[in-house]
Amino acid sequence: MNHDNYVIDDMITAKAIAARVESMATEITEHFKGTEKLIVIGLLRGSFMFIADLVRELDLPVEVDFLETSSYGDSMESSREVRILKDLRGEIKNRDILVVEDIVDTGHTLSHVLQLLKSRQPSRMMVCALLNKPSRREVDVKADLVGFEIEDKFVVGYGIDYAQRNRNLPFIGAVRFIDD
Repeated sequence: MNHDNYVIDDMITAKAIAARVESMATEITEHFKGTEKLIVIGLLRGSFMFIADLVRELDLPVEVDFLETSSYGDSMESSREVRILKDLRGEIKNRDILVVEDIVDTGHTLSHVLQLLKSRQPSRMMVCALLNKPSRREVDVKADLVGFEIEDKFVVGYGIDYAQRNRNLPFIGAVRFIDD
């Protein structure tokens, strides 16, 4: 796929994503079996497609809430300064929560979010990430459940953007810049 100054190379197909989401949902359902209600917390904006597909596959009573954070802006590099742009609406104290992240990269955002959520004393917490980029990790944090391990490439699609573009792609692709 061509854009003004970059090309998107296919990395993970829509079919592979759907199959992995289904298997992850099975693991999450088993982990939280017997819960009164699972609060699924999506980290906006990149996780919105993933969370929508994931909750449809969960065989549990769920409530969905969102946190919006920012550490990238329109850049390809994390500023390492995590800001909370939108907080949760509901209370999570003594509740079971599933944190859903699109990609764990440097780890700064996830680490910050987990500290915030732990301070609110949930009963049980699990972290689920669609993508994991361990080669970029700067903070010792990891997801309990990962969809795909990827190499150090800037990716878009399936909710993940570059400068607010390409979220609508049904697959994950790697951005490759074209030299002028």
